[in-house]
Parts: sequence; structure tokens; C-alpha cells
Amino acid sequence: MRRIWVFLFLLIGVAGRGNAMQAQDDFKLVPAQLFQARGGLPNTFAKLKSGKPVTVAYFGGSITAMEGWRTMTFQWFQKTWPKTAFTQIDATIGGTGSDLGVFRMQQDVLAHKPDLIFVEFAVNDGGADPASIYRGMEGIVRQAWKADPRTDICFVYTFANGQQNDLDKGLFPRASSADDRLADYYGIPSVSVAMKTAELARAGKLNFTPQKDAAGKEIAAPEGVILFSHDGVHPDRGGHEVYTQVVTDALKQMEPNARSKAHKLPKPMQADNWEQAKLVPLEPSILSAGWVHIDTASGLGQAFHNRMPAMWEARKPGETLTFRFKGTAVKLYDIIGPDGGMALITVDGKARTPQALFDSYCSYHRLATLWIDGNLPDAIHTVKVEVSPEQPDRHSVTDIESKKPGFDPARYNGTVLRFGGIMILGDLVP
Repeated sequence: MRRIWVFLFLLIGVAGRGNAMQAQDDFKLVPAQLFQARGGLPNTFAKLKSGKPVTVAYFGGSITAMEGWRTMTFQWFQKTWPKTAFTQIDATIGGTGSDLGVFRMQQDVLAHKPDLIFVEFAVNDGGADPASIYRGMEGIVRQAWKADPRTDICFVYTFANGQQNDLDKGLFPRASSADDRLADYYGIPSVSVAMKTAELARAGKLNFTPQKDAAGKEIAAPEGVILFSHDGVHPDRGGHEVYTQVVTDALKQMEPNARSKAHKLPKPMQADNWEQAKLVPLEPSILSAGWVHIDTASGLGQAFHNRMPAMWEARKPGETLTFRFKGTAVKLYDIIGPDGGMALITVDGKARTPQALFDSYCSYHRLATLWIDGNLPDAIHTVKVEVSPEQPDRHSVTDIESKKPGFDPARYNGTVLRFGGIMILGDLVP
């Protein structure tokens, strides 16, 4: 399943428009810089110098999920400090942004007590408005420093084809600009591997994707020219080596004179940030009788157990999930795929637009979120989700897959809902 996540790329659109869209229209890009040390990584290097064990977490999307810059930089740590006991936390999920990351921060990152967290969501946040990016990314920062003010954080801005339009003008793209304003506010170091990628391309030393001949056949890159990727997003080895060099060069610059200190948590930059985001496991008491606990020893349960410790599915129309919470936002952590069904949603007795646990990428199963509402009054709300007898329109996938050998139409038949948790800004109530 990791291979699926690696090659998945979605620009995440975040619900909650209105004023946020106005903020996007007025948003100004910030000057791009390869590296900004700001507050550095004082506690990480202090522990390294003392010989104590160090835990490094990598928090991001499919670019970081790949066996690339993540593993290469971790190996650099091990080689540079051979006597230190290192632990790596791979907290990545392909195709997801900070709007999911902030909800799973406690479970997937902070529960492991990291000394250093690399945060990489700038590509998958590329389709989100700045206000939404601030909510997720600031929530991630504030959760980390509330849990332990000595946890170091470093933002990493990766590249997606199209970003060169801004980078060539000396500007960060929108998502990286939003991240960097936040990094500046909190004194968090940032590294733009995207900037180096664009710089090498301008100099004729890197091709974003393979060149092709008149027949459409790939042409080998000239000697001395790096082939960055095959899709303009997910780096080949050469691209990951560029990323690794930029990150490790930045680390070397932050090492001297590091002294352990607690990071100060100022007042929020954005008052409605999601530092209170929670991921709550499903309990049998909120499920109707037809829900089944998914076995984690095989199949989907085994594939997703590292991200969803407890998973439930319902196949029969009419089965329901009902809960109450006090707060302002709610969505469900789900698994979407070829057999995904339609969810009938009501909030406080009012029906919402049915949502499909299926999209144009669903030739396989993957983790996702079912957005319910992010603009509720801070009060007690009742949410009900029901399995619909209707199925989603699957032609966006089956029209393509049916032309491939071994196509099985039965895989694309089902009304299944699969959930692994409730994501809320607030608290569940009886």
C-alpha cells in the first residue's frame, strides 16, 4: 500500500470558503529563500552532542513517504553521529495535507515523543486557501510545543511542476508563502528544496520530466543533467539527492553553537487555528448493529492499521453511525476505494448533500477524510451518517480500468462505508 501512496498526488481543496477565499485573493507571495535558520534546531543538536538517543519524525505526503529524501537524511544523521541511537518516525500519508495532518498529529507524531519534526505539506496544500493552511499548520506547531516546548520543528517545501512560475520570479508559491509567514512568526527554520530544483532547471542542469522524441519515446537526459522526476512531482533518485543535499546543508549550518532551550509559544497568529483538533476512535456504542470491526491481520485492515488502529465497515444500506459533540468542526477519517458507497449525512436533524467514498483515483483503496462541517457554532451537535442504497457514479475510473487486462467489474460494485475515527474541533459528549 505504501507504493500506492507514493504515486498518489492530490492538491487538497479545503472546505470553508467565504472569507477564506477573500483572504486568498488578497494574499501576497513572499520572497523565496533557500534556507532560513530562524530559531534553528537547538534541542536536537544539543542531544546529539550529548550522545543521547534522538527521535526524528517525518510528517507529510507522498513525496516524503517515498524511499527518498526522508531515508537519505535519516541515514545522514546516522552516519554523521554513529554513536547516537536514532529512531525514525514515518508519519506520512500520500495525497493528504495539513488539514488531515493536524487531526492525526497526536496519534501519528507526538505519541512517539519526537525530538525533531520535519513538516512537509506545501505541495499537497497547494490547492488550499491561505487561511485554511494557517489553521492546519499553526495547529500542528502549537500542538507540538504544548506537548513539549523542546521539540524542534523544520518546515520543508518540496516541488511540484508549475511552482517554477513563481520561483523563477524569486517568490514562494502560495502554500509555501503561507507556511513561511507562519515559520517566521514562530521562529521555525525552513528549507526550500523546491527553490533549488527550480534554480537547477533554470541553469540547464535539471529536467523536471523526461524529454521525448517525436514518437513519444523518452530520451535519456544529457550527461550532467539531473532527471528530477517522471511526473513533475515525485522525485526520481536524482531529485531526492538534490533534496537531501539541500536539507543536510541546512542542518550543518544550524549545528554550531546549539544550546538546549524551550521554544516559546506566543499568542496564536490566527485565532481560529486548529490546535484543538482531535482524532477520536469509533466506539461500538455509536454504531448500528450491522457494522463490523475490520480484522487488522490481513487485507485492508493490515494495510492501514499503522494509521487506523481500529477500523469499522458497514455494507448494508440503512446502517448508521450517530454521535454528539460539542465544538465547531467535524469530519470522519475514512477509507475510500472501488467499492465505496454513498454517505447520507444529517447534522442536527438537517440533511446535507450525500457524499461518495469514491473518486476518480479509486482504482484502489486509500485513506481520506469525509468532510461534514467546519463552520458550526460552538455548541452541542448531533451527527448521523447512514449507508445509502445508491452507489456513486464510477465511470471516471471504470471507463479507463475496463480497457486493461484482468478488469473485474465486481470490484466496482458496493455500498460500503469504512471509517477509522472521528475528527473534531471540540469533544464528544454522551
